[in-house]
Amino acid sequence: MEYEFDDDPRRIDRDAVWQWLSTEAYWARWRTRADVEAQLDSAWRLVAAYRRDTGELVGFARAISDGVAFGYLADVFVVEGHRGHGIGRGLVSLMIDEGPGPHFRWTLFTSDAHGLYRKYGFVEPDRTALVRPAASV
Repeated sequence: MEYEFDDDPRRIDRDAVWQWLSTEAYWARWRTRADVEAQLDSAWRLVAAYRRDTGELVGFARAISDGVAFGYLADVFVVEGHRGHGIGRGLVSLMIDEGPGPHFRWTLFTSDAHGLYRKYGFVEPDRTALVRPAASV
């Protein structure tokens, strides 16, 4: 199966993103549809992977940024059945290395896929990093 990657926010299938985040994402199932819509609307950049034959969205990533020096990578996912084909690498590469912020200081919070992110220079935070966890909902 062939895939294409695109950063056109108008092409994002918002229903597909909502479906995956609200049912599959351990980090996002608490969000409402309105929350997800607001995040999509205010994102600095959105990238997605699509099946070439059908145009179906099979991978997604969102970033927020100050547009100058800092980027936060969020909501990276690849739909099951399409994993293992380099889609995660393609999404992160398009977002970080091929986008307008390759020299930014990037951050993300994740409990999985550390091997993928290490390939793009992500490391465990050092002692200078301070993190304020989200409040309980």
